Amino acid sequence: MSYFSVLSTNYFVLNILFMKIVTIIGARPQFIKAATISRVIKYHPEIQEVIVHTGQHYDSNMSEVFFKELEIPEPNINLEVGSGTHGKQTARMLEGIEEVLVNEKPDWVLVYGDTNSTLAGALAAAKLNIRIAHVEAGLRSFNHTMPEEINRIATDHVSSCLFAPTHNAMNLLANEGLTDKAIFSGDVMYDSILHYKDIAAKRISLNNIINLESGKYYLATVHRQENTDNLENLRKIFKVFSMLDRPVVIPMHPRTRKFMSDIVLSNVIVIDPVGYLEMITLLNNCHKVLTDSGGLQKEAFFMKKPCITLREETEWIETLEDNWNFVVGTNEQKVLEKISVNNFGEQKDFFGDGNAAKKIVISLLNQ
Repeated sequence: MSYFSVLSTNYFVLNILFMKIVTIIGARPQFIKAATISRVIKYHPEIQEVIVHTGQHYDSNMSEVFFKELEIPEPNINLEVGSGTHGKQTARMLEGIEEVLVNEKPDWVLVYGDTNSTLAGALAAAKLNIRIAHVEAGLRSFNHTMPEEINRIATDHVSSCLFAPTHNAMNLLANEGLTDKAIFSGDVMYDSILHYKDIAAKRISLNNIINLESGKYYLATVHRQENTDNLENLRKIFKVFSMLDRPVVIPMHPRTRKFMSDIVLSNVIVIDPVGYLEMITLLNNCHKVLTDSGGLQKEAFFMKKPCITLREETEWIETLEDNWNFVVGTNEQKVLEKISVNNFGEQKDFFGDGNAAKKIVISLLNQ
């Protein structure tokens, strides 16, 4: 037996001979989450990690640049699935992932979040009787029209180990009879912000991204299907952007760009998709955030930037406390009302202590 110690003396010394983990990723938020755990894994020579990129995000600005700037290994395998309907995309991923798992024979399949890549990885592993660990488990919007909601529910119920980012997520897993598989780890996205925010401040200048002063703009993202596939919602969003007291900077997601031909842009600065460090820089220097992204809601909270959520619900109910986040949908009056709120309470430690990745790796090694 080989012996090892983890990065913190707060953890027990364990022993294990060898473990192989196949990590399934396919979208930007998953690259970021996986980076936090891969950084811990590299200190454990007894763990072999095989990274599989499904190719769900296939634009180089949406994918390759992340691996470079996050300093994580390039994927061992890229399935190059690309875009398509949910059914076609998931089916292609299932076929490719199944072949990888048959060849690699891992001890664990590690999946993240709520994308089609998440679901495909979990289903492929479940049918091969391979243990599945779901990072960011237990989130619920209770909106079954969201593809992400179906993905996360199905993934949680076929997984062997559920790593919950918050205590609310733990409670929701308990409500579904999944307590025995659930572990409170904290949020790996919080780990990531703590690790990269200083790096971003040293490497990235705001002036190299946009010609605006710090605090003089709002940062926005729009990519959820409920908004991009609904022209009325999209028009409402960009209309209210035109009414705000500061320009709105929006790194344009490829999915959104396809629907923009009939939209009038006013008071909006559209830029190409940016890397993670650039996004942290934009976030750190903005006045407030407007988004339909789940991840950016949290990142805004971590960076103490007030957020307006352009959806009818949020999985991250913790961010709603003390005016740090408001759920407004595409209602013009609500956006204008909540964007003017400037009294905020002290934030609580909902998302753990910044050591989620270490706890996840230790837990996998102990099972």
